[in-house]
Amino acid sequence: MDRLETLKLKYQGVINFAKQSGVRLKNVHVENDKLLIRGDAPSEGVKNDVWNQIKLIDAAYPDLVCDLAIDSSLAPPTRTHTVVSGDTLWKIAEAHYGKGNGGMYKKIVEANQIKNENVIHPGEVFIIPD
Repeated sequence: MDRLETLKLKYQGVINFAKQSGVRLKNVHVENDKLLIRGDAPSEGVKNDVWNQIKLIDAAYPDLVCDLAIDSSLAPPTRTHTVVSGDTLWKIAEAHYGKGNGGMYKKIVEANQIKNENVIHPGEVFIIPD
């Protein structure tokens, strides 16, 4: 087995995690006897998560160089909801998270820093967190 295949096998979990997390990989090859993983992450949080995966495999990672830049255009679009007459946070939560999940309205309250969850107004736009 050549050096590239050996290193890819060792770090395959990182490569898979990066792809699943929305990282656009540009290079995965051997350079200076180390595996070079280069790409763009959708956020600083994803970049940090990839590094955490690397450290789980090998805390010292002497055989790896990981060069990830941040490209926020790779981030999934933010879901929003514009309040209409008759809406409640419970109804909004059920509309976005599914029937029976109205109790998840607290995620919407937190994400939007809503001070009085009993008072919302038509025209307000709320971010709907995942």
